[in-house]
Parts: sequence; C-alpha cells; structure tokens
Amino acid sequence: MQPMIETFTQYLELPPTELEELLKLGLTDFLNSQQLQQMLGDLDITRLQQTLPTAKRVLAEQLPAFYDWLHNELHVQRIPDSPAHATTWVVGFLNHQESLSHLVELHRSVPRLALESSIPRMLAMFEGVEEPQTRKEWQQAFATLCLVLVVGVRENE
Repeated sequence: MQPMIETFTQYLELPPTELEELLKLGLTDFLNSQQLQQMLGDLDITRLQQTLPTAKRVLAEQLPAFYDWLHNELHVQRIPDSPAHATTWVVGFLNHQESLSHLVELHRSVPRLALESSIPRMLAMFEGVEEPQTRKEWQQAFATLCLVLVVGVRENE
C-alpha cells in the first residue's frame, strides 16, 4: 500500500477502500460530503485550541527541516519563509476564519507527487508529543487538512 494511503488509514481510521473512493471525488463534492463533515466533527476543537502552544512549538522546531526537504529533495519551488504560516492557518481553521477552499488554493502550485509524498513526514512531526491524546488530535487534524489538499490537487490534474 502507498505510504500516503497507509498514513491516512492510520490517522483518519478509514478503510483503504473508503479512502480511495473519497480521493476520486471532485473538491466540491468532497467538501460537501458526509465523510468530511464527520471527520471535521470528530476533531476535538477544544483540545486543539488548548494545546495550540504545543503545536506551535512542534511546528517551529520541525517545519524548517521539512521545508528544506521539500525544496531540496522534492524540488518544490514555493516554500514559506517561516513555520509561522502553518500555525497561523491552523489557528484560522480552528477559529473558522479560514476556509478549506482557501487552503486548497494556497497549495495549488505544489505538484501532486510532492504533496502526497510529504504527508507521512508532515504527520510524523508530532510523534515527539508526549501526551498521547494531544498527539493523536493534532495528527488527525493535520491528516484531515492534508486529505482536503490531496483531493484538491487530484481534481486539478
């Protein structure tokens, strides 16, 4: 099984066949799907907001090396200058100030292969979070956002 599929099935607790069906949807259909609404509803927004300092610390520590890897290994050209953008976007998402459509638009220039290859590494950033429930919530939140990105980039092809 492809690493991205394994990652999504692990963190989103979806069977591979259901995940494959979701990946075939167009972005609008996916954004309106019952499955995505359920995934979003399953997020513990209160815990995520309470543990935002933990996520900010993890992203500040881990994203610079991740960005270097994206640029040097996957040859992604448009890389943010600092990890602050990811944290800002996640905060905006949690506070309903940003839309999922806007997230997809911001990542349209990332090639599909690079995006899909980066997901396991992105979610692994949170492995060092000691509190298991906090680690799980952040990995689930990022997995959900990454799934939206993958559906968007696949529709774009």
